Amino acid sequence: MDLLIRNADVVDGSGTSAPYRADVAVENGRITAVTRESDGAGARAAGARRTLDATGLALAPGFIDMHAHSDLALLRDPDHSAKAAQGVTLEVLGQDGLSYAPVDDRTLEEVRSAISGWNGSPPGDTSPDALDFDWRTVGEYLDRIDRQGTAVNAAYLVPQGSVRMLAVGWDDRPATPAETGTMRRLVAEGLEQGAVGMSSGLTYTPGMYASDAELTELCRTVATHGGYYCPHHRSYGKGALQAYEEMVALTREAGCALHLAHATMNFGVNKGRAPELTALLDRALAAGADITLDTYPYTPGCTTLVAMLPSWASAGGPEAVMARLSDEETCARIRHVMEVEGADGCHGVPMDWDTIEISGVGDPALAGHVGRTVAQSAAEAGEEPFATARRLLIEDRLGTTILQHVGHEENVRHMMRHPAHTGGSDGILQGAKPHPRAYGTFPQYLGRYVRELGVLSLEECVAHLTSRPAARLRLPDRGLVREGYRADLVLFDPATVAPGATFDNPRVLPTGIPHVLIDGRFVMEDGRRTDVLAGRSVRRTPRQAAPPR
Repeated sequence: MDLLIRNADVVDGSGTSAPYRADVAVENGRITAVTRESDGAGARAAGARRTLDATGLALAPGFIDMHAHSDLALLRDPDHSAKAAQGVTLEVLGQDGLSYAPVDDRTLEEVRSAISGWNGSPPGDTSPDALDFDWRTVGEYLDRIDRQGTAVNAAYLVPQGSVRMLAVGWDDRPATPAETGTMRRLVAEGLEQGAVGMSSGLTYTPGMYASDAELTELCRTVATHGGYYCPHHRSYGKGALQAYEEMVALTREAGCALHLAHATMNFGVNKGRAPELTALLDRALAAGADITLDTYPYTPGCTTLVAMLPSWASAGGPEAVMARLSDEETCARIRHVMEVEGADGCHGVPMDWDTIEISGVGDPALAGHVGRTVAQSAAEAGEEPFATARRLLIEDRLGTTILQHVGHEENVRHMMRHPAHTGGSDGILQGAKPHPRAYGTFPQYLGRYVRELGVLSLEECVAHLTSRPAARLRLPDRGLVREGYRADLVLFDPATVAPGATFDNPRVLPTGIPHVLIDGRFVMEDGRRTDVLAGRSVRRTPRQAAPPR
């Protein structure tokens, strides 16, 4: 055997088995034996090329990040310690309806501009780590991951906004039947090339311009190919429950599995209302719906400043936005909608500039704003907050990222207890002061919400981070410590595991996670990143088993 892990406290990912002491043997990237201490003598060390004494450590399946924004980070920086050090062995990319495949030459430049705040690499990037965008299709993007190798595995969702960009453009109008047919073809091709489903960003342009009927047609294609739909739906603020209900009804009509992205209830209008959301989901599940969800264990959210604009102000794409921001009359309308009516980009809630913290800028000359709220920067400049936000958007060419302090702890705790819950970081790695969830989500679950608060038991929490997401992704050989399964494994100390990242210092790696393996190879060893790039694309295939019911 290649490796024998001895005396580990196995938390097997099932959620139903208490931790048990066992020896775990690994050969050719798979678990070949799990020998419990209670069964008598442990596995014999003779013949093992390496033996690791795991006394005092929990052994679990590798964690699956169901909502990641590492689309370019894992190519630009294959070391990717931000995720590997957390015990993450698989990320799901292509989130929120906007990513870099499928594209053509025109839309590649448009999407690079639109989400440079998430991923960096704006058009014209000449930095030392600038990427060669040598792909256009989903399959070519996944091939690029395989050729290069990364620290963690990656699955991909076809981004509906990018698809609409190709077929319709940035116009706020219904798609024609021919355009809808083109979009269905593009989604089908992405799924056939290995994508696990489709995402949407229904508060982001141009995906938000799609009607329910259009989304239903695309979801029918997703269902035909055995994938799932992962929407960032139309509101997490005013009208949030109706927005969730819309997604449930839409996917039921299409016969498509549903995975709700960062499923929470934010803003003052939704304080304490998470039980209403889970009741809605429970009714749908009882009626036969196939629903899962993910959350991150923090209260603030993170996005781009341009996303706060009303959708009509973003029609036509990034250059059209820049033109509107330069027009005084148009900006007066934008300000009124944002501050008085509540823009759809801000989930129908009027802007509170005290809650908008600037977390990153593309232009280093604007770095002095980072770590301040828009209101604070405006006060220092002696101007109104909207004027500061407008100036930032123009000078930073829409590349500014923000933290939005609008969440509620009681809602966070309630959602993570739900049986359909999985873990997702929603981690944006770009910016001088990113959200600490990018570096701390999984140890935050294990340290704060398991050990300190007891919101979940250890075995429950590990199941939320392993077997449940593996089932949603229809991966029959991941998510459990079981013979024959892939040796994607994490060893951590339940007594000390904790995030190092904080809001003040967000790029600190966690403690208490000494070893992480992918296919039986150490990507983290004794708390240090190795030079192993064992990660590859994880592709949907027609032969994958359906998730257990």
